[in-house]
Amino acid sequence: MKKISVIIPAHNEEKYVARCIGSINAAAEFYGGEVEIIVVCNRCTDRTDVIAKKRSARVIYNEERCIASVRNAGIFAAEGDIIVTIDCDNTMTKGTLKEIDCLLGTGRYIGGGAPIRFERYSLPLYLNELLCEAGFGLTGLYCGIFWAEKKTFEAVGGFREIKAMEDAATAKSLKAYGKTLGKRYTVLRKNCLINSTRKYDDMGDWLYLKLLLKNAGAFIKAALGDRQELDLVLDRLFYDYNG
Repeated sequence: MKKISVIIPAHNEEKYVARCIGSINAAAEFYGGEVEIIVVCNRCTDRTDVIAKKRSARVIYNEERCIASVRNAGIFAAEGDIIVTIDCDNTMTKGTLKEIDCLLGTGRYIGGGAPIRFERYSLPLYLNELLCEAGFGLTGLYCGIFWAEKKTFEAVGGFREIKAMEDAATAKSLKAYGKTLGKRYTVLRKNCLINSTRKYDDMGDWLYLKLLLKNAGAFIKAALGDRQELDLVLDRLFYDYNG
């Protein structure tokens, strides 16, 4: 059985890191093979690294304000044959690693993503999920949990190091690379990512609609080439968020 490395980017995640690692350990036990957990602490000022080490995770450090760079630091330090990434406030279902190994073992797939399910639901969250499913279905660029062999991530240069939409860009790179090898980019069928609702709990379930309306000017300026205001929005919502 191939060794799997699970990469967890983390910025001040002491409230969530134990839960995430716990879900990976449950999936590792169900898988039955060797699993390495790497927590990439990004500008952490809390006890994220201490908690991760107590749960036998390997901890490395990264200071960049780019989630793709944080993930890449973990990927290129990994010792496993298969790479899986998951954000620290999310969890995976117990059959995730086993299904990934099985799909890659068929030789038909270059890698893939996972269906996304929220840990609780409301009308806006249900609509959010439907929009995600529609987008994934139309483009085939499945995100959530990313998985592929390490040599595949190395071949495409890891995650695209851009500040936003790096997930779709990376999925596109993996899909294109797979096509050159006669392999498909796919999605898990039996397992899913359990998506944290902490930002919705903190800022309301209509968060992203309000974000689009409130920052319409910043998005327009970014489309015209001026990203300064949009980068401040992204910093506040992602890179400096500690909720």
